Amino acid sequence: MGIEAYRKAAKDLIDWICDYYARVEKLPVRSEVEPGYLPPLMPRKAPDAPEGVEAVMSDIKSKILPGLTHWQSPNFFAFFPANSSFPAMLGDMLSGALSVMGFLWSGSPAATELETIVLDWLAKLLNLPSCFLAYGPDGNLGRGGGVIQGTASETVLVALLAAQARVMAERPAEDRQRLVCYSSNQAHSSIKKACMVAGTTHCRLILARPELDYALDPADLSAAIDKDIASGLIPFYLVGTIGSTSSCAVDPIADLAAIARKHSMWFHIDAAFAGVTAMLPEMQHYFAGLELADSFNTNAHKWLLTNFDCSCMWVQDAEPLKAALSLMPAFLRAKGNAYDFKDWQIPLGRRFRSLKLFFVLRMYGKHKLQQYLRHHIALGELFAGLVRKDNRFEIVTPPRFALTCFVLKGPLGNETAALVDAVNQSGRAFMISTELSGQTVARFAIGGAQTQQRHVRAAWQLICEAADGLLATARAET
Repeated sequence: MGIEAYRKAAKDLIDWICDYYARVEKLPVRSEVEPGYLPPLMPRKAPDAPEGVEAVMSDIKSKILPGLTHWQSPNFFAFFPANSSFPAMLGDMLSGALSVMGFLWSGSPAATELETIVLDWLAKLLNLPSCFLAYGPDGNLGRGGGVIQGTASETVLVALLAAQARVMAERPAEDRQRLVCYSSNQAHSSIKKACMVAGTTHCRLILARPELDYALDPADLSAAIDKDIASGLIPFYLVGTIGSTSSCAVDPIADLAAIARKHSMWFHIDAAFAGVTAMLPEMQHYFAGLELADSFNTNAHKWLLTNFDCSCMWVQDAEPLKAALSLMPAFLRAKGNAYDFKDWQIPLGRRFRSLKLFFVLRMYGKHKLQQYLRHHIALGELFAGLVRKDNRFEIVTPPRFALTCFVLKGPLGNETAALVDAVNQSGRAFMISTELSGQTVARFAIGGAQTQQRHVRAAWQLICEAADGLLATARAET
């Protein structure tokens, strides 16, 4: 494909993308294909001769699109949002076209330096403590700063490895088997997976208390640590959560930080979804104590209009990361600075991901981003109000960050799971359930870039219609 052929194909593709966004809310939100639907529709091998872009796009439209769940639909209320925006797409397109590998400063100096600048910009927007900034007041690089990882799961693992390197710096190798990681059982499953990958034998998932809205109780944490120390184990890593996946629970960060400091543990804060709300003054109380954390993470690709992947991680001190992750073979010994990002991550190669965040921050600005988040939070309050007014439903945890968790009260006790299934099978909306204290709970998560009040009200009407049918059937069976 030559330049002119690419120019035409790219323009046609952009037209198709714009048309897709214009009609996405009319498409069934969740794909209803059966497992294995695609192989019978595809050739058994790649073509021997070149095919035109028209043939490729024909298959995209007729075979691939039916197998997609439309995460950008304004009727998508499942999981957490996977934000996208046209400014971010422009940055992503440019990143793909330039196709630089920014693992070394010398590999593409602008890629490394723009990332440090943009992560400092975002840190200031989020009101993060100055200890997380790359550049000090004098304009010189400090000990910490920000880096873009692929996912929050990678961030949890990177922080664990840094914590391990720090605690093992002056210990015998056999002490590695005595290290203990701690978090709430409501924290993300990536914590347990990180322990599996790193070979951390002891992972304590402490039962969160329903009476504390599923937050981690500092007293329970202290008791678990004291018990482990008495058994000859070594506490080394603690993960606190701001906005847990199931219910958006918020751990008491300042209290947990004090415990971590007392025991010289690395304290990581996972705020993958909710962390971007730190830019709102009215949400700052959730983030009290951040200055005592060793690392902090939020995903711009969840709720900040930036396409996947863009998981933003900040550390106060990058030296433990480098101790854990840095290797310097001869072919990488090139002139650089302290920010060779290969030493801050698991893989070697890395895309020029800061470009899309650069476009988003420049083209929206602080006030529009704040307005965007407040819009979704207001929609969440609207939905929670509708649920409260209907005595067939019950809210089971305080609604936070545009997430509402609720149950349908019925005589059989299992109507909530059926409610979620009925809503999803309609194709008009998509939501999921979770489990809290052994009870199936419906989650309604708002955050789609195109979601407006009419979409929330239409989804509530759909939920009510499904509830009518399910409750009528339940009463007939009893």
